[in-house]
Amino acid sequence: MADEANRAAFVELQGRMIDTTGKIKQLQTQMRSKEGEKKRAYLTLEELRQLPDNTNTYKTVGKVFILEPKSLLLNEQEQKLNDSESAIASMQTSKEYLEKQLAEVENNIRELLQQDPGLARQILSMTVQ
Repeated sequence: MADEANRAAFVELQGRMIDTTGKIKQLQTQMRSKEGEKKRAYLTLEELRQLPDNTNTYKTVGKVFILEPKSLLLNEQEQKLNDSESAIASMQTSKEYLEKQLAEVENNIRELLQQDPGLARQILSMTVQ
């Protein structure tokens, strides 16, 4: 009976571990995307700042270019930069939390396997076959 309970606990912990790992990978992908947005906004800002104030600047909307004042484009890019930075910070916090959860699940699995060596042997025999 205890063997079945340990096996069920292991399966549940394994599911949590897989779920948490997937969430971490998804967050990392989102963070890379936001880093790219941040870099584009930063580079665009740097180029816009070098232009004289009376320069005609254009904003892309799909395949169309719309004449916009330089100040409006600067504000837009600064907003994108700030939004990206705050999103990255938020995602980093979430990632750290998920990594702590993953470490806790790994420790729980390790403890479970140390408590029940028979379960550890069963798991090893399933993976070797």
